[in-house]
Amino acid sequence: MTSPDLQSELSTLTTEAFRPELAEIDQLPTAEIARLMNAEDQSVPAAVAGELPRIAAAIDAVAERMARGGRLIYAGAGTAGRLGVLDASECPPTFNADPSQVVGLIAGGPTALTAAVEGAEDSSSLAVHDLSAIGLTADDTVVGVSASGRTPYALGAVEYARSVGALTVGLACNRDSALGAAADHRVEVVVGPEFLTGSTRLKAGTAQKLVLNMISTITMIRLGKTYGNLMVDVRATNDKLRARSRRIVALATGAPEDRIEAALTATGGEVKDAILTLLAGVDAPTAAALLAKADGHLRKALTLPD
Repeated sequence: MTSPDLQSELSTLTTEAFRPELAEIDQLPTAEIARLMNAEDQSVPAAVAGELPRIAAAIDAVAERMARGGRLIYAGAGTAGRLGVLDASECPPTFNADPSQVVGLIAGGPTALTAAVEGAEDSSSLAVHDLSAIGLTADDTVVGVSASGRTPYALGAVEYARSVGALTVGLACNRDSALGAAADHRVEVVVGPEFLTGSTRLKAGTAQKLVLNMISTITMIRLGKTYGNLMVDVRATNDKLRARSRRIVALATGAPEDRIEAALTATGGEVKDAILTLLAGVDAPTAAALLAKADGHLRKALTLPD
């Protein structure tokens, strides 16, 4: 049974507020319901924009930790946890990141990705267990994700992470959240009451997805995983990505197709190395050495003597 205290607490949250003007949407034509939902969604980017200074500060701190070998770890329950797992899983193919570099933890484990795991989100000790299991260190960053900003799993993850000296970020969709207060960096994207009362998979979920996109993408940019807006660390694991690799080299260098193919062959398909061989006029081993000296930053490697 839900406690009266919890019911009272939820009633104060913006994400749980009731919208009386939408009380009869089930009687509207489908096209009108879709129009109303679309209008609601348009408010999300503006809410994210209001938090950009805090998001940027958090990203700079995350990048500094990761540059010295730390990991980026997302921790959340339900929709928030699934979004963290999604963002983490897309970093290896997009940025050639080691799968252990960005980690998504969801309350209840992999089973919770497709089915509800009863009670998992209410357990702060479960978060401690999950972080301990992956050997959390002071070099790591833990981003607790919770629309309400009070989910025990996310809150427990941030509190434990701070206790071991890890960097912490609290991403919530309510102002003055417990999660934000517990973290080193508070990011609170207030998107307002949901189209369906309390369904935070909607606007809150969209806002969280946008912020997580920023955190991972801009951190990877700071780590030298891109050249301009080109994904030069892309991992070519299928035909589409191999074609994309050739196109990225072409966009970066303007070289003809035969030279691009030769460069990719010589560098074992490494896009960044291939670009360097073409732009700097060096062979593949020299390109690899220059990139190692530049900590993987292609733009910096191009300025180094060969």
